[in-house]
Amino acid sequence: MAIDPKSKTLREYKQYYYQKVILVLLSANACVILGLATTLHLTGLSISHLNFWIIVLITAILQIISSISIVKIITAPLNKILAALSHKIGELTTDTPPRPNDKRYEKTGFKTALQAIYGDYQPEQKPASDNDKPKFPLTRALNQASTGVMILNSNQKIIFANSAAPISRNAKGEDFLALDFLNEPSISDWLHEISNEKIKAERRWQRISTNPDIIQKTRIFDIVVSFEKGAAAETVIFLIDKSEGYLPEEEDLNFISFAAHELRGPITVIRGYLDIINEEFSGRLQGDEQQLLDRLVVSSNRLSSYIDNILNVARYDRHHLKVYLLEDTVANIYASIADDMQLRASTQHRMLSVNIPDDLPTVAADHGSIGEVIGNLIDNAIKYSFEGGSVTVSAEKKGDFVEVSVADNGIGMPANVVDNLFW
Repeated sequence: MAIDPKSKTLREYKQYYYQKVILVLLSANACVILGLATTLHLTGLSISHLNFWIIVLITAILQIISSISIVKIITAPLNKILAALSHKIGELTTDTPPRPNDKRYEKTGFKTALQAIYGDYQPEQKPASDNDKPKFPLTRALNQASTGVMILNSNQKIIFANSAAPISRNAKGEDFLALDFLNEPSISDWLHEISNEKIKAERRWQRISTNPDIIQKTRIFDIVVSFEKGAAAETVIFLIDKSEGYLPEEEDLNFISFAAHELRGPITVIRGYLDIINEEFSGRLQGDEQQLLDRLVVSSNRLSSYIDNILNVARYDRHHLKVYLLEDTVANIYASIADDMQLRASTQHRMLSVNIPDDLPTVAADHGSIGEVIGNLIDNAIKYSFEGGSVTVSAEKKGDFVEVSVADNGIGMPANVVDNLFW
């Protein structure tokens, strides 16, 4: 524990305490002497009589001797405690720090106080059942671990958390897990979902970061939660600190996101100028000028798509990617990218055939994300098919789903590679 260099030292406190004790004793002695003199005077012994002053002087001497003895007795424990504290914090002192193993201290109980100061106190273990005996050493062992361990009761209240667990406390004085689950269901959400349906359950989370609004130092965890309904420790949470491996990746993703954002601005400007040129010179271009302009438009759109893909990958890896599911048809989703896809195909001398029936069932989809996926598949088919070849986009109902297929007549890929394409 750090000591403020501007704060008073223990030696200064000792001097202050001694002055306080001496002042109190002197005041008490003065009151006793004054009371004695008043009593002698009231009993008829004149203040001018020698016996009066002899009695007062003897009483004063006895008071001083007894006060010195009292000061030594009542300050002895404080001196030992201050000497131990000085030794603990490294403050220079001429006093020898007391040893906890001294038999005198063991008899009086002062040994416990010294052990608490030196940090080696262990409470005496009382006879207990087998279930109770390992609690204290187990707690100490868990607090030494880098993996966070938490236990929740049936009300999802924290009843135990070791020192590595990223917990904080709210205004009501209740502890809570200070993690940011972003788009994923939190532990509480998952427990609410399964607590009335299952007796036992387990779930894992990956790359869950601490909440930056609560904990300044970023830590990233892989989490394992084990639930057993009705058990004494109903929910056990293990938080495996993977910050050392994940944080460099986070920094790389931050750089990638920054670079992609910086590229998006110039590309947007280029696309804007190309649209203006296309409109202004429409019908006035000769020869292959229109084809060259179309290729520029396709290239800028493709580059913009690449940047969007990079940003989406970075968001996904950091659990920041958000999708909004809405009811729509596959035909409407494709219509939003149809012109761009047709332009890409024509500039690359490919035939694009689209067969998406209008009577297909509606689907729950994120319009932008599914459009990007279909566009990427078509772009890939155009890129790796032969010039003059055809790319076919089709959709059909299969069970409870609508399957969208993109086929081309390109070279394809070896069969042993297909299984590794999606994982």
